[in-house]
Amino acid sequence: MDAYEVQEATSDYTGIVETDRERPEPDENEALVRIHAASLNYRDLAIANDELAYPGAELPVVPLSDGAGEIVAVGDEVDRLSDGQRVATPFAPDWIDGPGTREKIARTTGGNVDGALAEYVTFPAASLATLPDHLSYEQGATLSCAGLTAWRALVEDGGLGAGERVLALGTGGVSTFALQFAALHGADVFATSSSDDKLERARDLGATWTCNYEETPDWGELVRERTGGGVDHVVEVGGPGTLEQSLAAAAPGGYVHLIGVLAGQEGRVHPGPILHKALTVEGVMGVGSRAMFDRMTRAMAASEMEPVIDRTFDATDVREAYRYVEAGEHQGKVVITLE
Repeated sequence: MDAYEVQEATSDYTGIVETDRERPEPDENEALVRIHAASLNYRDLAIANDELAYPGAELPVVPLSDGAGEIVAVGDEVDRLSDGQRVATPFAPDWIDGPGTREKIARTTGGNVDGALAEYVTFPAASLATLPDHLSYEQGATLSCAGLTAWRALVEDGGLGAGERVLALGTGGVSTFALQFAALHGADVFATSSSDDKLERARDLGATWTCNYEETPDWGELVRERTGGGVDHVVEVGGPGTLEQSLAAAAPGGYVHLIGVLAGQEGRVHPGPILHKALTVEGVMGVGSRAMFDRMTRAMAASEMEPVIDRTFDATDVREAYRYVEAGEHQGKVVITLE
């Protein structure tokens, strides 16, 4: 198996096909990575279903932004990496450091350039972050999108500190990472889910409060009451369908980090809470830079924090992995091994 490609948009993922490709050779500033594991995000489903397209994207494209592997060759001008080093693939390979400009986030792995679901992939060497020693390839493959998105929203942009309060919607990849990073920083976390079993697992991971949102549709007010005035950060992955409740849950002067639209594109949002509570509502696009990735993994290494993996699939079961993520029953990340 050399690579999987998305050849055409289809809801049953039959457009994801196995292809034979020659092993690429790195250019002078590139590194060749032997991929050992990759992981899925909802973004990958949206691309496969033709619900999300990036400028300049043309099918077929090798899917998935998130992967981990080892360096097997480097170009002549590369001096920061060498053969045998363990690395994670970049979401935005041109965003190394500094603000995320239009130019830096124009190219995205698995979007408009070939992604991580392949045996060998080349990337700009400067874009590749090294993995902490305590993480396996499967764990390292969960970091590029979900992990870095949660880290950037809470820590890089939100300046998360000890004693603050965080609301994580659901128990998918981004929300679970947000829970872990918040607990790592000494924050108190409120987690929501429609599953009591998942909420129990969230408490095991460090959640202070939990709420079943199907049993309590007006959970925004419940969060505000339980936390004594609201939360300082909302990791908002639902979109318009949940934003009104998230605004109700936020404390005065708090942050609402807009990351996904899992609850759908439709919903009513009243601007009153934003104005009256002086909230910062911030969209998180482009995920993050390699410098942010490095700071995230240093924090993980210092605490030996490990990502939550719900289930692992073999490379021969790629379509089944897509369907499993689409069903939404997972907690944490879903990984595909390419061993």
